[in-house]
Amino acid sequence: MRKGQAESLFAGAEKETLGAHAPLAVRMRPLTLDEFAGQEHFIGPGKLLRRMLEGGTITSLIFYGPPGCGKTTLAQIVAGHIEAAFHYLSAPAASVKDIREIIDKARDRLIERKQKTLLFIDEIHRFNRAQQDVLLDDVENGVLTLIGATTENPFFSVNSPLISRSTIFTFEPLKKEDILAILTRALKDEQRGFGKLPVKVEPAAMEFLAVMSDGDARKALTALEVAVLSQKKSGKGGIRIDLETAQESIQRKSIVYDGSGDTHYDLASALQKSMRGSDPDAAVYWLARMIAGGEDPRFIARRIVVCATEDVGNADPLATVLAASALQIAEFVGMPEAQLALAQAAIYIACAPKSNACARAILSAVSDVQSGRTIPVPPHLRDAHYAGAQKLGFGIGYRYPHESPLGYVEQDYLGQTLEKPYYVPKAIGREKTMAEYLEKLKKQVARMEKEGKRESGKEQ
Repeated sequence: MRKGQAESLFAGAEKETLGAHAPLAVRMRPLTLDEFAGQEHFIGPGKLLRRMLEGGTITSLIFYGPPGCGKTTLAQIVAGHIEAAFHYLSAPAASVKDIREIIDKARDRLIERKQKTLLFIDEIHRFNRAQQDVLLDDVENGVLTLIGATTENPFFSVNSPLISRSTIFTFEPLKKEDILAILTRALKDEQRGFGKLPVKVEPAAMEFLAVMSDGDARKALTALEVAVLSQKKSGKGGIRIDLETAQESIQRKSIVYDGSGDTHYDLASALQKSMRGSDPDAAVYWLARMIAGGEDPRFIARRIVVCATEDVGNADPLATVLAASALQIAEFVGMPEAQLALAQAAIYIACAPKSNACARAILSAVSDVQSGRTIPVPPHLRDAHYAGAQKLGFGIGYRYPHESPLGYVEQDYLGQTLEKPYYVPKAIGREKTMAEYLEKLKKQVARMEKEGKRESGKEQ
């Protein structure tokens, strides 16, 4: 036997031994596209990635999605499909030297054997700019095909030049039906799973594992493995996994939450949009997601305050009062009690009438201040409470509204005519009453003028 053959056999035996002792989640990795579960939106029949594979042309790819949804597995399947040499790098542990060594091997392999090389970089968002830049030329020239996996938005965490050279695929958490299919396959597979063991799993236990894994196949398979192995040596002849056993195996549901990444901002957006959209149930759910994920209650309270002032405003001024109270409670009381105040404020805002008239007014006015000519304060509105103010003409001609029985007098408060009013109250909630009051004042003044009974405030 030649040396090369011996080394090959030794490597194969070593790989088989290691595989036999690998965790169930590793042993049950799908080997083909047909075994792969989920991500039908791009790997299903006729979808983009499947068409690319069937056409034999693969560009560099970015796999973006949560843990346990198949990013690494699919990369290995792609490598096998295009018959490419597969290299794996974990970004936190890799160096520029490691990357250059793989690039050199890929170039030699392409020249000598015409074989492609697929480099899979896990957590590519952990690479710094210099590490990512090392890949650019060889990715563009086709020396190697890159698949980068990330749980963070690649448009924020991956260099723009690398993004432009890659096709991005967004992975979704696996559906409950996908997880059930994966668990069933693991129970039946005699080579890689538990098919040779007398395992009986109750439907309720399967359902529980599928739900509590939260779309993470790795978590579901690990829980199943714990449940099976914990009873394997019990000596009772069979392995029966009921709901209680499943609950003990997976323990507490782990909430995927990144306090500074996409999840943080996506959930905050969902909370605010649900309150704005008058859906209290959705608002409470997204609030609960943020609380269960360990979000700072003060951040949550600030989003509720923003929604109260921006989306409710004067349609129901009490919304802002409740939101401000929730913020204070979050600041001084903290969790878990603060969640009650946060829920109360969020639900109130969701059920309150909505008007963004106040927000539109101030944003429009600020825009005019920043982009237009600054309007000077008219002389009659300037401070006149000091000696010499009248000599400057300040305060002269100002009429005091409280001297009128209406508490209102018509006078110029701006110094020029606006092209359009800033504040246009909606006919909703309290704001409708405010609009009616303003309109009533104008009509009363007009009637008094018509009757010659105009009351003008005294100058102050």
